Amino acid sequence: MRINNLLFKTFSALFLLSAFVLLNTASAQTVSAQSSSPAPKPTPSVILPQSTSAPVVAGSADLYCAGFIQYAPAPINPQIVGGEQEQERRSYREGDYVYINAGSQQGVHVGQEYAVVRPRGEVTSKFSVKRGWLGVYMQELGNLRVVNVKDRVSVAVITNSCDTVLLGDLLRQVNSRVSPLQREELTLDRFADPTGKQKGRIVLARDAREMVSRNEIVYIDLGAEDNIKAGDYFTIYRPVGTGNLDGVVNEEIARSQSGGFESDRYRGGKFSNQSQRTKDYTNTRGVFFKNEPVTTHEIKRDRPPMPRKIVGELVILNVQTRTATAIITRVAQEIHTGDFVELQ
Repeated sequence: MRINNLLFKTFSALFLLSAFVLLNTASAQTVSAQSSSPAPKPTPSVILPQSTSAPVVAGSADLYCAGFIQYAPAPINPQIVGGEQEQERRSYREGDYVYINAGSQQGVHVGQEYAVVRPRGEVTSKFSVKRGWLGVYMQELGNLRVVNVKDRVSVAVITNSCDTVLLGDLLRQVNSRVSPLQREELTLDRFADPTGKQKGRIVLARDAREMVSRNEIVYIDLGAEDNIKAGDYFTIYRPVGTGNLDGVVNEEIARSQSGGFESDRYRGGKFSNQSQRTKDYTNTRGVFFKNEPVTTHEIKRDRPPMPRKIVGELVILNVQTRTATAIITRVAQEIHTGDFVELQ
């Protein structure tokens, strides 16, 4: 009986052990099968391009260093009256300390910022149809920040400079300016018809330049009184046949006779290869063409109105009473003072 019980327990233990081994083997095969199966493909995703802001037509240097023609009288104070290193220099630039003739008694406080300007003189132009003067050209020189305040004097540091700063330069409140956005640049229509909108002239260019190109600053004789605003685009043009400093005085540079150009021996042809055509007399009875060339002056005198000559495009940055500051955005050729502008 004891032997039977012992055998039963032994067989039971062997059975349980076999079952445990089989279970572990099946689990291992399942894991192996799962690991050998291909991984699920990732769900495709679409990456959209991030939107970028439209480019501007002018950076801060052009916005705050362009200058303007101010029509209203400009107050004199405050102004720069000294400099920390004035014993050895008369001009100052970014990073230099200067003194202004206003302090706590005038309401100046530490951290206050000013724009530095320099009146250069009255602006009149033979090109403008406006009567009287257009204003005073104000050169913008940079900005400064007050760092120390006394009773009647303050110390300021020049934070950025467009040009050298001199004693006597005036201070103005800083006006925030925003550059117009650049439009999509299509092909410049060099033969576009007039729009019939406001027309004016380029009366001045920055740094007294007379011929300018793209990304340069000019001033036109249209302003707030003409309903012009910042961001307006203008076409720059001039009448056909105008624009150069020198003109052709004698347009007929070759002899216009129709005889005397052949040799006596070979008789190759009596006509000049550089003369104009002969005049048409078909309406005269018995006469067709005479040996009388038509001149360039006669052709231009009798022709219909010609398309205007479009030379570029500009956009307004800053508007004053009678004038506006603009930057040239596109050119077809050189642009100069006196060129016409028309609102698009």
